[in-house]
Amino acid sequence: MKIKIIIEKHSDGYIAYPIGLKGIIVGEGESYEEALQNVTSAIKFHVETFGKEVFEDKLDVEEAFIAETQLAA
Repeated sequence: MKIKIIIEKHSDGYIAYPIGLKGIIVGEGESYEEALQNVTSAIKFHVETFGKEVFEDKLDVEEAFIAETQLAA
């Protein structure tokens, strides 16, 4: 099974979290690879603990994009 993961780079490391799972699942690390490895481990634990009910009923995310917009102050 493939799960989409969002990985954010911050000044003090990386944060990773999945799309389409119920509950809070986060991984972090000093590198992209470490954050991905940590979130993968957290996802496995989450599914083993709570079962397949953690998957959203209908989530067909093919791609995820990051966009930026300007708001008036």
